[in-house]
Amino acid sequence: MAAYHQHMPASASRTLRKPPSRYHHGDLRRALLAEAVRTIARDGVEGLTLREVGARLGVSRTALYRHFADKSSLLAAVAREGFERFTAALRDAWGAHEGTRTGLERMGEAYVRFALEHPAHYRVMFGDYRHLCEKDAELTAVAEGSFRVLLDAIVSLQEANVIRRDDPRMQAHLVWSLVHGLAMLAIDGLGPPADAPGALADVVHFAIRRLGTGLDAPERKRR
Repeated sequence: MAAYHQHMPASASRTLRKPPSRYHHGDLRRALLAEAVRTIARDGVEGLTLREVGARLGVSRTALYRHFADKSSLLAAVAREGFERFTAALRDAWGAHEGTRTGLERMGEAYVRFALEHPAHYRVMFGDYRHLCEKDAELTAVAEGSFRVLLDAIVSLQEANVIRRDDPRMQAHLVWSLVHGLAMLAIDGLGPPADAPGALADVVHFAIRRLGTGLDAPERKRR
């Protein structure tokens, strides 16, 4: 065998050697996700293709398809990653002022801030991701977990007699609709300038406080 290799042409010898990969298994998945997010930020969801992501990283289709079978599975992974970070941000904001209206305001700030800091994730998370959920139970769970943070906060405020005891799910949808609208305006550049000191935070505070007049428990309104 050794003699055989000694007489092989150099070119033939090279073809038998598998080029070393720049990525370990877990590293490649993270790299693919990061490149997908960069592509979405630059070209939109429509401009994302598995082939282009793989080409930019210099990895083979075989390596690519070990992690993601198609574009939908890659988008689902981007959405899952986004929802995990988003949920953590909401929990941290609420936890710092749990059980108070201030906590609700801080959650609103955290919501809009996340959208501004992670617009590519946000567009996938709240774009046409429903069809992704049908194939990805984990995505469904993390998406519902984000809404659960808000719903639990609403229930907590009701129990503390801070807000009225209407249907908590309806109230949560009302708050979500308002803040989601602010977030979309912000990432589309239609809200207050993001670089204006306090401008966006002021709008979020104002909106949630005005919304709060409709959420307040009746006895609080009379004070």
